[in-house]
Amino acid sequence: MSEAKKIRAAITGVGAWVPPDKLTNADLEKMVDTSDEWITTRTGIKERRILKGEGKGISEMAIPAVKVLLEKTGTDPKEIDLVICATVTPDMIFPATANIVQHAVGMTNAFGFDVEAACSSFLYSLTIARAYIEAGHAKKVVVIGADKMSAITNYEDRSTCILFGDAAGAVLVEACDDGTGIIDARMYTDGVGIPYLYQKAGGSKYPPTIETVTNKEHFLYQEGRPVFKFAVTKMAEVVLEIMERNRLKSEDIAYLVPHQANLRIIEATAHRMGIPRERAMINIYRYGNTTNATIPLALYEWEHKLRKGDNLILATFGGGFTWGAMYMKWAYDGDKVPKPSIETNVVGLPEAQS
Repeated sequence: MSEAKKIRAAITGVGAWVPPDKLTNADLEKMVDTSDEWITTRTGIKERRILKGEGKGISEMAIPAVKVLLEKTGTDPKEIDLVICATVTPDMIFPATANIVQHAVGMTNAFGFDVEAACSSFLYSLTIARAYIEAGHAKKVVVIGADKMSAITNYEDRSTCILFGDAAGAVLVEACDDGTGIIDARMYTDGVGIPYLYQKAGGSKYPPTIETVTNKEHFLYQEGRPVFKFAVTKMAEVVLEIMERNRLKSEDIAYLVPHQANLRIIEATAHRMGIPRERAMINIYRYGNTTNATIPLALYEWEHKLRKGDNLILATFGGGFTWGAMYMKWAYDGDKVPKPSIETNVVGLPEAQS
């Protein structure tokens, strides 16, 4: 089989949705001992979106994100074979949020499941979608990245409450034989990171009790320094590994699409790759770390700048530790995609505008 006719899994559309309510650095100054200068210098974040209201889980964001995706791509929900939801904050322990979204949107011929690998869940999920597509077991796969980090953030802890926001993004993955699509991916896991980034209670080891709630053990815990050090090193290393494996030079790459955990981590990775800042998709200052929504949200904002055949490197890092990178050739001209009729609350960034 010639290279041009090789079946690959390609992203053929992107959708996103963010809550309208903002939590700015000025707001946080009234809540904890911090300042806009302190937050911006250390993270690059200016504001983040928060999903407000009782009884609202990530499906509240994922459902409109998927509806935007299907509308933009002209896809009948019944054509979807598989739904994968990447998240660390599902609506419930079970059923899977993928099932909830599948039912709500009318993807009645699809089966679905959730994937949890901390902030790397979305990229892990893309590798699963790739496997299903390349094996011929699915033709159309929806991969969702969604998290309501405000649900597990302690807003009395100034070291973590400044970091996270809520959002959802979704991509359509289809078989493609024109040379575009996912070409290579490398994922890693190392349990050495377990003590540094975790949510202690809520699972089978420490089920909810009055004591776990009182001790605030249902909030995420992070030791920033070791996480930052490991992330800077490993995210850059895996990106360079992908570039070397595919004989890519910095000038060959249209964009780096990084997980938006910290601006300094993104800049360090771009520097190691030898690409300028303007070729890294950066929107962390507007949304913060939305965990598994960061990469699809960035793709959604930059979509109209992407051209068929553009080389993209997607990179991620998360608790566990988990990390990885993916090399793909973009499958379509983003400037030809119609705008959705659904309000996404995504304003767009100067970097993402023409």
